[in-house]
Amino acid sequence: MFLVSLSPFSKYAPIFEALLSGRFTILLSNEVVTEYEEIIAQRYDNDTVQDVLRLLVSLQNAELIVPHYHWRLIVNDPDDNKFVDLPVAGNADYIVTNDRHFKVLTQTSFPVVKTIKAEEFLEMLAVE
Repeated sequence: MFLVSLSPFSKYAPIFEALLSGRFTILLSNEVVTEYEEIIAQRYDNDTVQDVLRLLVSLQNAELIVPHYHWRLIVNDPDDNKFVDLPVAGNADYIVTNDRHFKVLTQTSFPVVKTIKAEEFLEMLAVE
């Protein structure tokens, strides 16, 4: 959900604002940052891409994790597995996603990876 929260015109912009204000911790890995770079570059110029990435990795509430195991839980979109391996390795509370491929995690008994939709996360942020 990080990527769709970047635009100030997105209904998910409060997620990025909450990240910048340190209201939650974001876990990052080299693979995830590289993916962010590719996706952001599709929408913004190179200077903006580099500025966003520098900002992201410099945040006090950004934690760099090196996953040592690849769970391969998402078969329908194997590229999404990096977004599962990271929170497992970093012991995250949940993954915020609206991606349908992550629904398989509700049927996985181990490792337990909780997912919540962006709308739920926005509600949580509004309560805090």
